[in-house]
Amino acid sequence: RAPPSSPGAAARLAMWPLRLLRHLLRWLLALLVLFEEWGWEPLQRALGRLARLPPLAALERAIGRLRPYPALAVFALPALALLPVKLAALGLIAKGHALLGVSVVVAAKLLGTALVARLYQLTQPALLQLDWFARWHARWAVFKERLLALARASWPWRVARVLKRQWSRRFAHWRRSPQRRKP
Repeated sequence: RAPPSSPGAAARLAMWPLRLLRHLLRWLLALLVLFEEWGWEPLQRALGRLARLPPLAALERAIGRLRPYPALAVFALPALALLPVKLAALGLIAKGHALLGVSVVVAAKLLGTALVARLYQLTQPALLQLDWFARWHARWAVFKERLLALARASWPWRVARVLKRQWSRRFAHWRRSPQRRKP
């Protein structure tokens, strides 16, 4: 090991803020991916149930028949459509309406995730016909799995899983409770 006064030690010391920033950014991205992962399936299923309505079912069938580039345009639509809503929410926050602004951002995120999840399911076969999309999709899948493995191996994740199981058991016990059913 090099003595503390060596140039290598000084370089390592100078690099710790960058390593810390990279570590924090990795965790922030992991949280974002986890939100998408947790919200993706339930929100997509909810929109799928809504799509049983005849006009929406017809729209979904039409989306499913799109060629690759029109499918890409439809897939990108929610992100572009919700951008002005998110900017308006930031305006609300800037004007002192923080709770309303954050609520709008959260609602837009939930709606956007639901739409993107459903549209992805409908357009995925067409999108994967695009070579560049298929290539980036494969890279993203590998990156996402590594990121999720990192998050799932962490102490906060393991604690959250234990707490979730405990809360689920308590809720199930509460729902079966005879006292709850009494008028």
